[in-house]
Amino acid sequence: MNLIIKICGMREPENVLDVAELKPDLIGFIFYPDSPRYAAEILDPEISAKFPPYIRKVGVFVDADFEEIIGTVRKYSLDIVQLHGDETPDDCRRLRETGIQVIKAFYIEENKGFKFCTEFITCTNYFLFDTFTSKYGGSGHKFDWKKLDKYDLGHPFFLSGGIGPRDVNNLLEITNSTFYGIDLNSRFEIKPGLKDIETLKKFISDLRLNNKTL
Repeated sequence: MNLIIKICGMREPENVLDVAELKPDLIGFIFYPDSPRYAAEILDPEISAKFPPYIRKVGVFVDADFEEIIGTVRKYSLDIVQLHGDETPDDCRRLRETGIQVIKAFYIEENKGFKFCTEFITCTNYFLFDTFTSKYGGSGHKFDWKKLDKYDLGHPFFLSGGIGPRDVNNLLEITNSTFYGIDLNSRFEIKPGLKDIETLKKFISDLRLNNKTL
């Protein structure tokens, strides 16, 4: 299992470049104005030119209209859009038809299965499962990861929500074959939008080392 590592909520220019040196697979920028990690006001569109070519750039949106998303994709040379609102399958399909990859986020509730994701399979590249919260942007808390044992739709997914520095072994215990990647954010921060480089470095090293031993 070689989990894809996505580090999200980046906004501080120097910190972004320090994170890029850790060689994650994806770096995410939030373009939701109500988020404390809103990146558009300070993010230089040219900064991604300083990334190694294998790092893909993800833009996170919440119920943004099509033209806004496409304009942001072009401005920041994004590779993937992640949709965290009430977007429909048609919204996802329209974006994917432009050639951009699409991640659709879903909030996992205690007594709810995964059938509600089914209609999004053909119009997205990946799902992202996060902890249920009444607010957009994530809660920083985990849901019961054992629920993933019952996920059987065959569509690759990212896991988000409260993943922290001590979770390497817990992540490696998830056996679902479509577990594709992890989304790291608030538990690795000094403050919103500013990542703790040394903590991230150790976590990524430990995760990748253990992956190789499986």
